[in-house]
Amino acid sequence: MTIPYGEEQVTFAVPSPNLLGSFWPQPTAAVDDVAAEIRRALSAPIGGPGLAELVEGAGQVLLVADDGTRPTPTDVIVPLVLDALNAAGLPDARMQLLIALGTHRPMTEAEMLRKFGAETVRRIAILNHEPFTPEALVTVGTTPAGVPVTLNRRVLEAERVIGIGSIVPHHIPGFSGGAKIIQPGVCGERTTGEVHLLSVRHRVSLMGVVENKVRQEMEAIAERAGLRAILNTVLNAEGGVVGAVFGEPRAAFRQGVALSRRVYGVEVPALADIVVAGSHPCDSEFWQAHKTLYSAELCVKPGGTIIIVTPCPEGVAATHPGVLEFGGKPWDEIEAGIASGAIHDLTGAALTLAWANARERASVSIVSGGITDEEARALSFAPFPTVNAALADALGRHGAEATVTVLPFAPDTLPILP
Repeated sequence: MTIPYGEEQVTFAVPSPNLLGSFWPQPTAAVDDVAAEIRRALSAPIGGPGLAELVEGAGQVLLVADDGTRPTPTDVIVPLVLDALNAAGLPDARMQLLIALGTHRPMTEAEMLRKFGAETVRRIAILNHEPFTPEALVTVGTTPAGVPVTLNRRVLEAERVIGIGSIVPHHIPGFSGGAKIIQPGVCGERTTGEVHLLSVRHRVSLMGVVENKVRQEMEAIAERAGLRAILNTVLNAEGGVVGAVFGEPRAAFRQGVALSRRVYGVEVPALADIVVAGSHPCDSEFWQAHKTLYSAELCVKPGGTIIIVTPCPEGVAATHPGVLEFGGKPWDEIEAGIASGAIHDLTGAALTLAWANARERASVSIVSGGITDEEARALSFAPFPTVNAALADALGRHGAEATVTVLPFAPDTLPILP
């Protein structure tokens, strides 16, 4: 079998009697003309005013767009939005783009050029969010659940805020997209950590669940930030645009979710003893590749084995180095570290709690050229040089009749079991 591994492929063998199946997002045709689909979405607002009415009388418009870890075709989308804003009477000089990094590292100028295209770079200022810089943030009260909200001050200074991203299944709020462009996109690290903790402390995956407490928190924060509209795409497994939605953030997001569920939802007949899960397209570092765990967790039997296959050329987590200190600890020890104040990185703590939860269900092996054996063991993952070696180990432990499921695009796969 062959699965993606960054820009390459990795091949391994699964004995036919053991293979339960290989499951990935539904083959879905992309639109022939992405620009035409974006224009169509802009001309058909969902649940709110059209773009011209939305920005009428506005002095400054801020576009908030996802970063280079996301495959949204912003190089096509943003110039079309700028053109539409020009047509509504707003010159380029009154627009800016803020990159919704969440707690990711800043994008370089070269990465901005690739992500947003030469035309966007030429026409408007593009700025990185600064989640760890107090001077860049403003505190604006608390959420319904009591989470203190800090936002990038540029969001609050803008008269209109429009979010640009994509909708895929996600373990923290159910799906990405919609209000997630604001939280965690342009919030301070503490706010993001607290919201992530709300999700993982459920101890039950929210992946694919639309209505949940975390989504409510995100939407409350987005409303506080003044998010007036979103333009979200739904992509297929190859990165092609299947469709786009534009409009009021709650309404447009939920319409987009219906399409996303059809694309990414995959029927899986039964739980498997062993799940081989590829991280594509979330390959850059483990801070992205960890999303592999959650779809795999939904597919593996209690006591089974998850094998993560990921290149991670940037290592574990550039902006959250502390996860190597506490990321391999059991759930109770991480919670104790949070309670005592020994762990300050709440976002890192939240994700390592999710990893601990996955390890309670199944043992985790990892095949990665970018994560050292020492780093893997620090995360309580068993390192292997090849998928075949990891499979041989797992089959040796689970027996000759152990079943194997393969998820080539695990982060973007929403397993649906009987």
